[in-house]
Amino acid sequence: MELGAFSVSLTVKDIAASKAFYEKLGFTYKAGDQSQGWLVLKNGTTVIGLFQGMFDKNILTFNPGWDSNTKELATFTDVRDIEKHLLAQGLTLIKTADQSSSGPEHITLEDPDGNPILIDQHR
Repeated sequence: MELGAFSVSLTVKDIAASKAFYEKLGFTYKAGDQSQGWLVLKNGTTVIGLFQGMFDKNILTFNPGWDSNTKELATFTDVRDIEKHLLAQGLTLIKTADQSSSGPEHITLEDPDGNPILIDQHR
């Protein structure tokens, strides 16, 4: 089972201050709209998302169908198949996918310590 590209989605209080801080660490703009409260920054293969006013906690994020440069993969494990696998493993999902749909969809769960995990398929 391939989960796709990995990033950490950080809940920030001041997106401009956070952007400036991470740029000093060598991160550069990859995607997003600061006026909407979200940015994606990259340093090498490390990707972080900055989100102001969207989430309560930092989130571990996986994107099926994308590599670390948000380039589409020729083959990938669909989020609906990932959901089936996780449920078969006895995990509890907070948000499930619409199994009758195709294309973009997401599921959420938490690890044993309450860390949120988002598996967010954009294609």
